[in-house]
Amino acid sequence: MSRGLSERRSCALVGMSRSSFRYGARSREADEVLVRRLRELARTPRKERYGYRRVWVELRRAGLVVNHKRVRRLWRLAGLSLPRKVGKKRSKPTGSMPRHATRPNEVWTYDFIHDACFGGRKLKMLTVVDEFTRESLWIEVSTRLPSSRVIEVLDRLFEERGQPEHLRSDNGPEFIAKKVRGWLMEHGSETIYITPGHPWENAYEESFHGRFRDECLNMEVFTSVAEARVVIEGWRRHYNEERPHSRLGYRTPAEFRAAWTTAGASPQAEACSRMGLSHGRPPDEGGSDGQSEVPCPRPYGHPARRSGRTPAEPYPPTGQAQRCDRPEHDSNIERELALVNPRT
Repeated sequence: MSRGLSERRSCALVGMSRSSFRYGARSREADEVLVRRLRELARTPRKERYGYRRVWVELRRAGLVVNHKRVRRLWRLAGLSLPRKVGKKRSKPTGSMPRHATRPNEVWTYDFIHDACFGGRKLKMLTVVDEFTRESLWIEVSTRLPSSRVIEVLDRLFEERGQPEHLRSDNGPEFIAKKVRGWLMEHGSETIYITPGHPWENAYEESFHGRFRDECLNMEVFTSVAEARVVIEGWRRHYNEERPHSRLGYRTPAEFRAAWTTAGASPQAEACSRMGLSHGRPPDEGGSDGQSEVPCPRPYGHPARRSGRTPAEPYPPTGQAQRCDRPEHDSNIERELALVNPRT
């Protein structure tokens, strides 16, 4: 351009686009502020095992408008990504999970998970989860939990939350005991026992145990059973009331249950019950009225739906100007280059 050529011609000679020529570097001060905020969230108790998506949701809940792709880029640059767990190669599951829940209190699932105190005292925990709302209804912590204790926990939950239509479990001795089966039959709840050796038939409970183990049991050191009960109950409340759930449109289980209770009789909710699909939007996106739809959890094993976008039209559109490949065009460019850079 210093030799009298226009910007268009100069960019064409050196093979540079005009947008790249005009580009100016942006200030990174806003990124530095966001990185500090991300580091604070990564060090927040009970959020150390969050990934960038849940952190992005936390930022949006706090009123910060930021794109999730920007959060992902800064999250990785700051070295906050969690190491990926490499699991063992297993055979693909065959079959499907029987009886998907389509409304709250339709199917509960319960199972045991084990841990130990610092001194070596063993802990046995009974977890009860509502498969539709993903709520953790209760976590009973003790050193031993016979079938009589299982009945006590279920009796208390039936009085507080109402009785479910079905209870899903494995074939453990505490669940197939005659006392438990007889008590459930008296209260009108049917049992669903998974096939031995098929843990994927109890997928919701296995998924909850994975989160419970990763975010609570592996992060805490218990010195006594009493301390374990207090800490685990605090985590359970956090899981239900504060932790965004990806299967619920990044709502908490408590928020999802409240939204379902409010809009449970709507045609949208009834259609969701029949289809068993998750078609809600994330909490930061809404419809034209500013309110997001009530999401419904997608059952395990259901294929992910397509985005619905149509392929873009070829660019540029029809009628584009074809590149001129005439010999005289090339000779003109060579002539102009010779004028710009004369030979010595």
